[in-house]
Amino acid sequence: MTLLQSDQLEALRKEIRQFAQKELAPFEQDVETNNQIPEHILTKMRKKGYFGLTIPKEYGGMGMGKTAFCTVEEELARTHFAFMDIISLNNGLGSRSIVLDGNEEQKKKYLPRLASGEWISSFALTEPNAGSDAASITTMAEKKGDVYLLNGMKHFITNAPIADVFIVIAVTDPEKGPKGGISAFIVEKDFPGISIGNVHQSMGMQGSHKSELIFKNTPVPAQNLIGTEGRGLTVALKTVDEGRMGVAATSVGMATRLLDMAVEYASSEKFNGKPLARYQSFEWLLADMATELYAARTMLYKTAEKMDRKEDAQLEVAMCKLYGSEMVGRVVEKAMEIFGKDGCLFENVVERILRDARILRIFEGTAEIHRIIIGRKLLTGQRPS
Repeated sequence: MTLLQSDQLEALRKEIRQFAQKELAPFEQDVETNNQIPEHILTKMRKKGYFGLTIPKEYGGMGMGKTAFCTVEEELARTHFAFMDIISLNNGLGSRSIVLDGNEEQKKKYLPRLASGEWISSFALTEPNAGSDAASITTMAEKKGDVYLLNGMKHFITNAPIADVFIVIAVTDPEKGPKGGISAFIVEKDFPGISIGNVHQSMGMQGSHKSELIFKNTPVPAQNLIGTEGRGLTVALKTVDEGRMGVAATSVGMATRLLDMAVEYASSEKFNGKPLARYQSFEWLLADMATELYAARTMLYKTAEKMDRKEDAQLEVAMCKLYGSEMVGRVVEKAMEIFGKDGCLFENVVERILRDARILRIFEGTAEIHRIIIGRKLLTGQRPS
């Protein structure tokens, strides 16, 4: 379902915004304090069908297109990062490999459970020595009869402590390297030999759990191979754009909230008897925030529409992720200037977004990696449409 008409998109935006403000926003501080999304919130999200928004209708989802889903991600990101993150992963990296490259048996077994929210998914690619350089992974999957024995460790894996199923990228033939030697697997949490290692404590992203994922002779049925052996890196990279667009949409959502808060604060807070907004320096800060946000949102939705048309948008996706993640960093710094000491308080949303936003320039490919991607594509003659 591709929602490109403005009236449909605005109806969707209104629906998600109302849900987010009524059901999610009151529990933001609870998530921040307890580092966990309340179970009753997850239950409401399941009932609304949010865990399966992009999963095809024939497997229990809504079949939502990229433009519509970016709208959802943006609106959820205007509340707490964790609310957006769990929905984004189940609809993106955690399921798209199965949607795009899984066989019919795999789709029928896993997608309905993911779409209903019965199962939470996770995408396991990153390793201690293989982050942006995905081709350097060392986790091995050795074929033994009708199973693959999985050995190795992943880290910084979102949802790992709570996930029911993992998309795991592992080496099946070291001699072939990244082209033909890496494969993708569906791994259930109850398979023997799986354990959760160090649960990472980070400066932001409370309620979004990340940890090490350890495999010791974990038997994975051969029928859980996604696609064909040796195409794992291709499978992974086909879904990476999902996560990168999620970062861009999150950046827009966060920046929108910051701008709204900054305008309200500057209009009400006074200095020498005048609202801050009456001073040119504050007007300039607001103007820069709004202009950057407008540019990022325009890039986001033009690229999403291109993806909905099934056109190659890798160049534009890289630009959206790069610009969006750096944009929200600049916007939150300007918000801090406007809020002053009030913005430094733990209970202030600006302080929280300052911590949450920093990771956006790092995960799903660092800013430097995206500059390399963009530069190389430009040198081959590509240009943004």
